[in-house]
Amino acid sequence: MTPAARVQAAIELLDVIIPAARGKGAPADRIIAEYFRARRYAGSKDRRAVRDLVYHAIRLCGPVPVNGRAAMLAVAAQDESIAALFDGSPHGPAPRTEDDPVAKTGLAPKWLAAALRTSGLGGPEMAALMGRAPLDIRVNALKADRATIALPETGEPLAAPQGLRFASGTQVEQWDVYTQGLIEVQDHGSQLIIEALPVAAGDTIIDLCAGAGGKTLALAARLGNAASIIAADTDKRRLGNLAPRAERAGAQIDHVLLLDPTREMRALGNWAGKADHVLVDAPCSGSGTWRRSPEGRWRLDPAELKRLNALQDHVLDIGSYLVRPGGTLVFVTCSVLDAEGTERIAAFLARHPGWQAEPLAFPLGRARGQGWRLDPFHDSTDGFFVAGLRSP
Repeated sequence: MTPAARVQAAIELLDVIIPAARGKGAPADRIIAEYFRARRYAGSKDRRAVRDLVYHAIRLCGPVPVNGRAAMLAVAAQDESIAALFDGSPHGPAPRTEDDPVAKTGLAPKWLAAALRTSGLGGPEMAALMGRAPLDIRVNALKADRATIALPETGEPLAAPQGLRFASGTQVEQWDVYTQGLIEVQDHGSQLIIEALPVAAGDTIIDLCAGAGGKTLALAARLGNAASIIAADTDKRRLGNLAPRAERAGAQIDHVLLLDPTREMRALGNWAGKADHVLVDAPCSGSGTWRRSPEGRWRLDPAELKRLNALQDHVLDIGSYLVRPGGTLVFVTCSVLDAEGTERIAAFLARHPGWQAEPLAFPLGRARGQGWRLDPFHDSTDGFFVAGLRSP
C-alpha cells in the first residue's frame, strides 16, 4: 500500500468505528481485525501503519467526529506529511476542499471532560488516559514463579508479587509459556486489587461479575486452589471463555453460573448470606482503560452513564444479599469517574445501614472518598476505583 492508500484505509475504518461507537457496537480493535481479514493483500507493515493512523485519530479527537475523513483531516492539520497525502492519487484520499469539516480535538466531549475534572483529575492525569499502555502479565503461581520462570524476553518486575511488564505490542500470546498456562495477560492494577482482597484459604468467594475470569483465575492462583470460588456473570459469551482458561491455568473454580439479568438470585440463592467475600467488578464506562480503547469516550453519554450507575447499584445490592454477617463486599470499577466510584459507595451505605467502608492495603494509589483510586499518571496502571465494605 502507498502512504496515501494507508490514509484512505484509515478513513474507511474510522467511517465504521465512529457509528459503531455511537451505537455501542463492535470495538475498534475488532473492526480493524475484520477489515484486514477481508484484505489479505495488506502486509504486516501496512496493517500496523493503518492501525497506528486510526488510533492516532481516535486519541486526537475528543468530541465524536462527523466521519473518518474529518478525523484524519484533524491529524493532517497537525502533521504536514499526512496533509500532503490528500492529493487525489490512486487509492488515496481526495484533495481537501474548503467545505471539508475538520474534527475537533481534545480529550473528550465537554460534559465528560467536566466530569473528569470534578472527579479530581487535572490536565496531566487526563492526558495520561490517552497514552499508550504497556503490556503486563501475571505469572501463574499455580504453575510457576516470577523469580524462576524462563521467558523469551526479560520483563520489568512490578509491585504485584507475580507481575511483569513488557513493551506495548509484545506478542506474549505466541509464547509457549502462555499456551501452557504459566502466564496470563493482566494489568498491574487488576493484579494489585486481587492482592489487596482480605481473603484466606478455606473461604467461600463469589466473583459476581466474573466476565472472562481474569480476576477469578488470579484469586485461585493467590490462594493455591484452597478456596471455594464461584464465578458468575450475565454475559454468556464472556463467561464461556472461563472454563478453557481455567483448565489451561490449572485453576479450580467450583461453580460457573450464568445469571439471568434482574433475576440473578434464582441462580445464586444457595449462597445467600453465606459468602465470606463477594467481589463486584461492576460493568462501567471503562474510562480507566481508554489507553487501550480510546474510542470508549465516544461511546459514553450522560444517559449511558446514568444507566451504568443504576446497574452498579443493582449488582452491589445483590452482593450484599450474598455476604455472610461480618463478611466483606469489594466493589471495583475500571473507571476514574466519581459517579462510578465514591458516589456509588456513598449511595450504597445510605441504602444499607450498619455496613461500613473498610480500607484495603495497596502499595500504589491514593484515597478517594471511602475507597481507593489507581490511575495511569500516578501509578502507571489502568484507572480503577476500589472500595471494601464490611457487613454488620
